[in-house]
Amino acid sequence: QVQLVESGGGLVQAGGSLRLSCAASGRTFSSFVMGWFRQAPGKEREFVAAISRNGASTYYATSVKGRFTISRDNAKNTVYLQMDSLKPEDTAVYYCAARTGQTIVVRGYDYWGQGTQVTVSS
Repeated sequence: QVQLVESGGGLVQAGGSLRLSCAASGRTFSSFVMGWFRQAPGKEREFVAAISRNGASTYYATSVKGRFTISRDNAKNTVYLQMDSLKPEDTAVYYCAARTGQTIVVRGYDYWGQGTQVTVSS
């Protein structure tokens, strides 16, 4: 089992940047595929980005590709989401998630953090 805690959310102006962090504890961090999801008010949760166990492969939703970067530091048991060129439509609660499988997918994640609010003003 793994516990996930997100941090780094906040309020930024459109065009600004934020870096989210997700600290993991429990089982060996490097054994998990890690992902980021988000949920805006009144909308379903949607996939944002994922990264393979060793960080060699990444995958992004079309809406954030080129603006967001997912990375991980297995020595620190932490995954990051660097968000640049933020838009008001990026406003949502962002969740960190872990998957016990070794392949990158947009669903099937087993563990979830509590979420961190990201608000982008225009």
